[in-house]
Amino acid sequence: MFLRTAQPTDAVAVAEVHVRSWKDGYRGLLPDEYLDALRPEDRAKHYTFGDPDPLKPATIVAIEAGAICGFATVGPSRDRDGEGSGELLALYVDPGRWGVGIGRALIEAARTRLAHEGYESASLWVLSDNRRAERFYAIDGWEPDGTRRHDQIAGLTVTENRYRRSLL
Repeated sequence: MFLRTAQPTDAVAVAEVHVRSWKDGYRGLLPDEYLDALRPEDRAKHYTFGDPDPLKPATIVAIEAGAICGFATVGPSRDRDGEGSGELLALYVDPGRWGVGIGRALIEAARTRLAHEGYESASLWVLSDNRRAERFYAIDGWEPDGTRRHDQIAGLTVTENRYRRSLL
C-alpha cells in the first residue's frame, strides 16, 4: 500500500469507496432506501481534487494493487469556533479492507498534513451511535469535546458529535 495526493482522475474510484463505505458503515444508522440509492457517479461530482489552494480541502488516497482502497480529506475547520484549527473532513476505507491498517495509515497521513500546514489541533465529526468510528478515533487519541450538531440526511435529523485532538 502507498499513499498519495488525490488527482482529478481519481474522482470515480474515490466515490466508489465512499459509497461502499456509507452503504456498509451507516447501515442501521441511516435509512436503507437512502443508502441503496447512493451512486458513485453522483458523489464524484462533488470532489475538487488537485486544487492547490491551501484553504480548500485536500484528499490523500491509499492504493493497493493499483486500486484506491481508502481516502482521507482534510482542510481548515469549518466550525465557527474552529479558527486556526484543522479538520478531518472525511476518512473512508473500502469495507472489504477494514481492519488491515489502511485507516490507521490514512489518519496518520491526515494528521501529518494538517500539522505541516501549521495547525496545532484538529477536529472531526462522527455520526452519533457510530460505535466503530468512535472506537477508531479514540484509539488515535481523538476525544469528544461535548459539542453536538444536527443535520438533515435523507429527511432524517441526525446528530453528530465533535471530536478533537492535538497535532503537536
